[in-house]
Amino acid sequence: MFNSTVLAPRRGSIALVSLILIAGFFPVAARQGVTETASAQTTTAKTATATEHKPTKTSHIRHVVHHRAVAHRRVAPRKPVRRAAIRRTTRRRYVRRVRYAPRFDVTEGDYTKFDDPVVREAAIAALGRYYGSVVALDPNDGRILSVVNQKLAFSSGFEPCSTIKPVIALAALREGLINSTTMIHVGRRYSINLTEALAHSNNAFFAEMGRRLGFQTVTRYAHLLGLGEPAGWDMPEEHPGTFPAAPPPSWRGGVGKMTSFGEGIRITPLQLAAMMSAFANGGSLYYLQYPRTDLQVKDFTPRLKRRIDMSPYADAIREGMLGAVEFGTARESYTPDGELVYAKTGTCTDETQGGHLGWFVSYASSDDSAHSHPKLVLVVLLRRYGPRVSGPHAAEIGGRIYRSLYMKNFFSAENGSADTSSADNQ
Repeated sequence: MFNSTVLAPRRGSIALVSLILIAGFFPVAARQGVTETASAQTTTAKTATATEHKPTKTSHIRHVVHHRAVAHRRVAPRKPVRRAAIRRTTRRRYVRRVRYAPRFDVTEGDYTKFDDPVVREAAIAALGRYYGSVVALDPNDGRILSVVNQKLAFSSGFEPCSTIKPVIALAALREGLINSTTMIHVGRRYSINLTEALAHSNNAFFAEMGRRLGFQTVTRYAHLLGLGEPAGWDMPEEHPGTFPAAPPPSWRGGVGKMTSFGEGIRITPLQLAAMMSAFANGGSLYYLQYPRTDLQVKDFTPRLKRRIDMSPYADAIREGMLGAVEFGTARESYTPDGELVYAKTGTCTDETQGGHLGWFVSYASSDDSAHSHPKLVLVVLLRRYGPRVSGPHAAEIGGRIYRSLYMKNFFSAENGSADTSSADNQ
C-alpha cells in the first residue's frame, strides 16, 4: 500500500502545476486558485483546515510603500560608473562654493576713535564670517555707541522686510482696529492675536491690517516714526531712505504687501535704530548723534525730534517683541541671564538691489515695567555674500552681542532715562 502522507505533497504540486497551465485561459481564476492552494499548503502544517487570509490596513500601506520604493529603485541609475560620476560632480561644486566664497573686511574704512570699544569688539566678533552691519546706540539720548561697517550703514537703504510690522501694529492699535486680545482670521480655521502675530511675524495678519488702515494712514504713521527722512543730526554722509508716494500695484500685493514685507520702502539701519529707540523709551524719537570730534563729545546734548504718544499701546507691542525672543522668530537671541531683550526680525529679498536680507532690530531693558530702564538699542543687518542670511541668522548674531556684553558687565552701570523736558526740540 502507498503511504498517503508521502503522496500528499505530490498531489498538491500536481494541482498547482495544473492551475498554472489553466492561467492562460482563466487568469483571474488561476490566480485565485494559486493563492488558495498556497494558503492551504501553508496552513496544513499548522492545522487540518485552511482559513481565508484578510489583509489589514497596515499591510496594505506597507504594500503601497514597498511598491513605491521598488519603482524609485527602477528609475535610479543602474550603472555604478554613472553614479560615481554624479557624486564627483556634486562634491566638486560643493567644495568650490564653500572654499571660494568671498570674504569681506566689514571694518574697512570705519572711523572708530570715539566708538565704545566694548560694544564694537562684541559686534565684530559676533558678525564673524557674515557680511553685514551693526548699529548700537543709547535709547535714552540718541547717542550712537558704535557702527560696524559704516559704508553699509550709511548707504541709500534697503527693504525693511518684516521690521515694518511694529509700525503697523502701533497704527492699528491707535486707530482702534484691534486691541491686545483681538483675534484676526489668518488661515483656514486659524486666528491669532497681535502678540502671536509679532512673535511669529505672521504676514497674513499685517497684510489684513494694511488693507483696513489704507495707504494714507500707513504713510502717516511711517513718517511719524521717522521713515523717509534723515535719522541723524549733522551726519552729512547719511541717506534718508525713501517711502513710496503710492502703494504697490495690486498685482504685486498692494498695500498689504507693503505692510507685511515692506514692499517699496527703503530704510537704513540708522532709521530702524531711531524708531526702535522710541519704542524702548516710551515714545521719544531722538535725532541720532555720532560724535566724531572731542568737542562733539564734550558738548553732547540730546536732541528730541518729536514725542509720540504710545503709552496706552506700548505694552501690547512689547509683549509681541518679547514673544519673538522667547518663542518666535528671534529666539536665537534669547539670553537666559542678563537683560530682557525685545526684538523683531525680518527676512526678504531686496527687490531693488537683489540678494537676501536678514534684519534684527531690538532693545535690552533691565525689567519689563513700561520701558523704565532701556539700556541699549541694537540693529543687525545681513546681506547675502557667502552664507545664507535671514532674520533668525541676524537674531543669532544679536544674541551673541548681548551675551558678550553681559559677560563683560556692560549692563551693570545704571542708565537713567533721559530728561526729555530739557531736550532741544528741533
